[in-house]
Amino acid sequence: MALEHRQFTSVEDYFALEENNPDVRFEYYDGYVYMMAGGTADHATIRFNVQAALSNALRNGPCRVYDSDMSVYLSDTRYFHPDVTVTCDPRDRGKASVIRSPRVVVEILSPSTEASDRIRKLHAYLAYPTIEEYILVDYRTRRIEVYSKAQRGWNYTVYGPGDEVEVRSLGVRFALDDAYENVVFEEEGEDF
Repeated sequence: MALEHRQFTSVEDYFALEENNPDVRFEYYDGYVYMMAGGTADHATIRFNVQAALSNALRNGPCRVYDSDMSVYLSDTRYFHPDVTVTCDPRDRGKASVIRSPRVVVEILSPSTEASDRIRKLHAYLAYPTIEEYILVDYRTRRIEVYSKAQRGWNYTVYGPGDEVEVRSLGVRFALDDAYENVVFEEEGEDF
């Protein structure tokens, strides 16, 4: 959930806000700060599962997988905290506090952020030169959408139950069902 701070804020004040509030995440978009509110247990489970699937597939390789603790630089006036980010640039490791060369960005949709993830962030991510894939993971149903950079524009692929999600820019696949492990949807019920 993102809560907007409606007063114009300088990028310097944004960085000070992040530094002085290490337990809270803020995003910065063209002078406005958005506080990222906590998610649900299912949101956290899905994020962990996707991060683990990507980390396992990329183990011992040149790429690194980060969670929302890492900020992603998109311009001097745009800093986001995606749920999962993959970078293969060695400059985005170690003591780096901002990822400057993300290759893959993942957002777990939630009721309060879905519109922003599908509109504002979609346009920002697809315009950034190093991003080759933008992945949207649904929270209501087993569905993953992938925008993949192509020679001319972007390809859009939807995956459902039983599918393997292909992340072409990384040369990896993971089972969509693995992303939803330990998540129970309303129509499935829950055994206690």
